[in-house]
Amino acid sequence: MPDIFAEKIENSVSKDFKRYTITSALPYANGPLHIGHIAGAYLPADIYVRYLRSKGKDVVYISGSDEHGAAITLRAKKEGTTPQAIIDKYHEINKETFRKFGIAFDIYDRTSAPIHHETSQAFFKDLYDKGEFIEKESEQYYDEEFKQFLADRYITGTCPNCGHDAAYGDQCEKCGTSLSPTDLINPISTLSGKTPVLKSTKHWYLPLDKYQPWLEKWLGEDSKKKEWKSNVYGQCTSWLKAGLQPRAMTRDLDWGVDVPIEGADGKKLYVWLDAPIGYISATKNWAKANGKNWKDYWLKQENDEDDSCLIHFIGKDNIVFHCIIFPAILQAHGGYLLPTNVPANEFLNLEGDKLSTSRNWAVWLHEYLEDLPNKEDVLRYVLCANAPESKDNDFTWKDYQTRNNSELVAIYGNFVNRAVVLTHKYFEGRVPTLGELDGVDKEVLKELEEFPSKIASSIDKFRFREALALLMDLARLGNKYLADTEPWKLIKTDEARTGTILNIALQIAANLSILSEPFLPRTAEKLALTLNLEGKKWEDAGDSDLLLQGQDIEKAALLFEKTEDEVVDKQVQKLEDSKMANQAIDTEVEAQKAETTFDDFMKMDMRVGTILTAEKVKKSNKLLKFTVDTGIDKRTILSGIAKYYSPEEMIGKQVTVLANLAPRKIMGVESQGMILMAEDHDGSLKLIQPNVAMMNGATIS
Repeated sequence: MPDIFAEKIENSVSKDFKRYTITSALPYANGPLHIGHIAGAYLPADIYVRYLRSKGKDVVYISGSDEHGAAITLRAKKEGTTPQAIIDKYHEINKETFRKFGIAFDIYDRTSAPIHHETSQAFFKDLYDKGEFIEKESEQYYDEEFKQFLADRYITGTCPNCGHDAAYGDQCEKCGTSLSPTDLINPISTLSGKTPVLKSTKHWYLPLDKYQPWLEKWLGEDSKKKEWKSNVYGQCTSWLKAGLQPRAMTRDLDWGVDVPIEGADGKKLYVWLDAPIGYISATKNWAKANGKNWKDYWLKQENDEDDSCLIHFIGKDNIVFHCIIFPAILQAHGGYLLPTNVPANEFLNLEGDKLSTSRNWAVWLHEYLEDLPNKEDVLRYVLCANAPESKDNDFTWKDYQTRNNSELVAIYGNFVNRAVVLTHKYFEGRVPTLGELDGVDKEVLKELEEFPSKIASSIDKFRFREALALLMDLARLGNKYLADTEPWKLIKTDEARTGTILNIALQIAANLSILSEPFLPRTAEKLALTLNLEGKKWEDAGDSDLLLQGQDIEKAALLFEKTEDEVVDKQVQKLEDSKMANQAIDTEVEAQKAETTFDDFMKMDMRVGTILTAEKVKKSNKLLKFTVDTGIDKRTILSGIAKYYSPEEMIGKQVTVLANLAPRKIMGVESQGMILMAEDHDGSLKLIQPNVAMMNGATIS
């Protein structure tokens, strides 16, 4: 297949549409939200939606709880309750958290709603009646202890692509590769902790291979997708080059949407068929409540390409589902809009480590809102300024403090405060008269006029970091203008000139209010109230007469407050406490495994060997490749210890080798044994070595 994504991509929606349907990935209702969720799929979408609304666009912003699938049942088992209790609990928590944070959904719905079950079942039935599915039996993993087939997320193992040892049965969250459970090396059931067995079961598959030619054309050079993000294209390229395979659209589960055909008793819809249809069912609910026609936002109309736009905001782990599987489902059904863009973000890390809900290594949004009340816009600013738009980025509390104090307080807040305070001090809180303009005034007003289009251009390209930086440049422009003109000195000799300067400064502040609304909505509202600025939209920005001469303005109210060291120290300590708690858990010694016999033990051939060569395995952050002299031969062994040992320090070391372990291929290289390691309390791996020099091949018994 040709490399259809080889050319450089510039990511944008290149034209205006009559209607915009904007979605953010449906979060699982199995736990609270953390800042990684917000930075990935919700804050970027919220900025974009607020921008569209300020431009007067017809836009509907859709999200809601994904309440089916293995993630829900896993949480229920962990908490010793029912899936229904879990989804009821976390749907309300997350809905309220989004509201408090200021994510402006038009509707935040639920996939447990009856209309969703009806809509997704009708979708499946339509495809079934058209003969789009392949019905076949296959072997799938089965937990003999729990007497049930295992959904993808009930199975973990080693990723065959990158060697990550905690990959799920549907995807490796470290390298992003989409997987099938049988792809995993050393699969383990998350229910029993034991190795599952393969057992025959019947399911209905969507033949993605049938849609590969169409997907290549839709995503290729003849389409309008040339402006999508390069990271999105990268994953699509990988899938298409590997060749698409049929994918099961049903699962053996006891929780989810029933498969609506005969002979499918006890089977549920695959969550990645069910969940994205939740966007559609949520739109139906919204339209019914607001006197709208949902079809206008989802179905192709006459002149559709000019009228409607569908954009999915997601994290990188959902790219393949929104760019390959869901479009194929929509195309198979027929009549539906296809995505105009899918601006997926990469992952946000925390203090140099991957965010982890299981390890409680996260800044939970609901806790942030409790610990730092009225600081929603500060977090919005920090997450946007450091957004993982093209690569993984890191959130640190020190960076949070610096950006708040050195940028929001010292630049944005300082400029607005000076302009308002000086107006009250010298002109009784009224917008002074704009007099004759000199060169610096004209230059500043010319720059002011250009900011709305510059910021809009960046937003249209989904470059929100760039757009936010431009917004701060506008505040910097105001600060520099006041510093250069020094109205606090001029007032002594030239009141009229001082009035002109403060008029322009206040007009800059008014523009800041309008242009800040997508990024810092509460700040924009507070600033608008201070300036008595009403009813202004994006199209008004850039003007230098937003405020009328003689108009009253309110007294200055601090837009931002300095974040003190003790506030940050408290949050850092909370993370340290989580780390210590996890270490305490990790220090618990693993329970003794089942008894084995002496004869079984003697079957293991453990020997002392010496490492002759060592090198990193390409495209793997974990694996090292060794040549080991075992005394009986020189062989290749791969080991996942690159995080703890460098190739250079391994050369010459004597190690313990399990020599008669059956060879297996890992990332295309055959590994002919195992180097024995021990896991310490912090999860690090240590070599098991002889404490004195031994001859190669010395056996261990």
